[in-house]
Amino acid sequence: MKHLLLGTSALVLIALSACTPDSGQANQTTHAQTHEQASVETPVYGQWGFDIAGMNTEVHPGDDFFAYASGTWDETTQIPSDRSRYGMFTVLSLKVEDQVKAIIEDTDATGQPKGSNAQLVSDLYASWMNADAIEAAGTAPLQPYLEEISTAQSHDDIAALFATVQHASLYALPVWADPSDPSINALRVYQSGLSLPDRNYYLDEGERFAEYRAKFRDYIITLFTLADIEDAETKADAIIDFETRIAEVHWSREDSRDITKTYNVVSIDDLAERAPAFNIHESFEALGLGNVENAILVQPSAFEGMSEIFANTDVDTLKAYMTFHFIDNRTSQLPAAFDEASFDFYSRTLNGQEEQRPRDKRGVGLVGGALGHAVGQIYVERHFPESSKTQMDELVANLRTAFRGRLENLSWMDDETRVQALEKLSTFEPRIGYPEIWDEYDGLDIRADDYFGNRMRMAEFNWQENVKDLAEPVDRREWSWPPQIVNASYNSLMNQITFPAGILQAPFFDPYADPAINYGGIGGVIGHEIGHGFDDQGRQYDAQGLLRDWWTEDTKAQFIERSDALVAQYDGFSPIEGENVNGRLTLGENIGDLGGLQMAYSAWREYADAHYENGEAPVIDGFTGDQRFFLGWAQVWRAKAREDALRAQLNTDPHSPALYRVNGVVRNLDAWYEAFGVTEDNALYLPPEQRVKIW
Repeated sequence: MKHLLLGTSALVLIALSACTPDSGQANQTTHAQTHEQASVETPVYGQWGFDIAGMNTEVHPGDDFFAYASGTWDETTQIPSDRSRYGMFTVLSLKVEDQVKAIIEDTDATGQPKGSNAQLVSDLYASWMNADAIEAAGTAPLQPYLEEISTAQSHDDIAALFATVQHASLYALPVWADPSDPSINALRVYQSGLSLPDRNYYLDEGERFAEYRAKFRDYIITLFTLADIEDAETKADAIIDFETRIAEVHWSREDSRDITKTYNVVSIDDLAERAPAFNIHESFEALGLGNVENAILVQPSAFEGMSEIFANTDVDTLKAYMTFHFIDNRTSQLPAAFDEASFDFYSRTLNGQEEQRPRDKRGVGLVGGALGHAVGQIYVERHFPESSKTQMDELVANLRTAFRGRLENLSWMDDETRVQALEKLSTFEPRIGYPEIWDEYDGLDIRADDYFGNRMRMAEFNWQENVKDLAEPVDRREWSWPPQIVNASYNSLMNQITFPAGILQAPFFDPYADPAINYGGIGGVIGHEIGHGFDDQGRQYDAQGLLRDWWTEDTKAQFIERSDALVAQYDGFSPIEGENVNGRLTLGENIGDLGGLQMAYSAWREYADAHYENGEAPVIDGFTGDQRFFLGWAQVWRAKAREDALRAQLNTDPHSPALYRVNGVVRNLDAWYEAFGVTEDNALYLPPEQRVKIW
């Protein structure tokens, strides 16, 4: 797959060509030159890898470990005006952004053949940075596509527009490995069609959500006015009514992540019968999917409900809906007034961000995502030493060994299930730093003077790659992420854990930090990703990535009992008055955090036993080795968010807020109580019988 990442999300640990960089790339330096070490090899943070100045030691760690480890940082750190959230992920991402910016600016397309990495990177960035040309073009690039919409006369005409790459649709068609046979790709059919982040934004009767909807109406009117489209207010009301009815049949995010509910293989004939208004046979033929026989229907009732709503909605409303979405999806490709209106609604209103990021920074994000492997080859050459890969290999091996020991001694798992769990762990494939093969972009047409056209052609290129994937076996060597991203992932269908070069830097991983800090930081992240293979969803895939129930009923019941207790804990966390964490939605990530830190601690203890006299690391600045381990985890999750961004996270994100990725986890580990002398007098204290122990 050579998919262009036209938009990237903030990382927070999710389940996403063996060749040298382009020889024609400008300003390349050798691996040895780019990785010369400073004369003094010291950690990035503090004297041993942790920023002590950011602590608030007036707070007892047992009352609020987040505040103890990061309270001064939290009190003195201001979220930048061009950010809706800020933390250690952001700090590292900004460092990587500067590194990528230098690569892009060093890239010179002069004399390079069309289609080369250098030409694509240089010209895409140039087309984005040429704001004057975008302004001069005005809304002219929109007109042929808006004309297609305006000439629609029937529901069949609108359904035909759904079956194009450029127009909006009520369903999405991603392609990736099939859970029944992970060696082949399968087409999925997902619910889509909403403008707001989640169905709750339409249906929640809370005051703030009502304000969001009012601002959404204003935004639609603004875009229509800027595009000289008449009757903007009436059309805005019709669009919101239509999307609200769609939201009513959409599945919740909790249900949409439940593999037992979402894996529904249907024939294309069945798909067409379930949603007759969408003209599936004709639509799939138009999209190049005429040979597809089956698909995975992810949210069946939503798909059927949307078809019925579509059929019962007047054509004028559907045309208004399509017109709005076409413009809304391309505001950054249009004059500044469109872009500013989009920022004002999606970023300022929905996420609290005060101002737009500088254009060059946004351009770096665009190019680094869309052409991530073209940039990534040089990024790895410049910024990822092989020594880091070697150290990560060792850390991953240590974490796997530690988890194996935990599985072998897990009291609630019976032997029949244990055998298969150990087999799955033995087949985990770690991928560190960069891919074995690099994506190529053969046939992609990028022009330095046509940003609007570039984005349209990129979308078409991306779709054609999807279609090609359906006819080809899965290539396990491919990476869907560029190596410079600050993230990590687990793929249940491949049983792979991936740690790109971007995240293998301080504070997550620092080759000069105290080992306890690295075990608490990147060790916890490694454990988190391994843990996804055994969370509430990942555990349902076997060692080969097949969706298969390999658990005995008794062991499954034991797992569910423990995971339900974790759901209950997180359901009780309320970062905004009256609004709580959704323990069911965040369960997989919470299991990843809890199990990951448990694994990392076991690995740390094994390391300490092997490297220190009597297994005890020396005390540094008054902190024991175990204390430094837990501080390493807490430092990774230093973060803060604006209230609207936090509310969006509660409604849409399977990751818990940073506060609970610290306090919600450590209170379940006996070792944390021992390390900091936490007793029943402390606020975070849980009686031993209430501490959740899964892995």
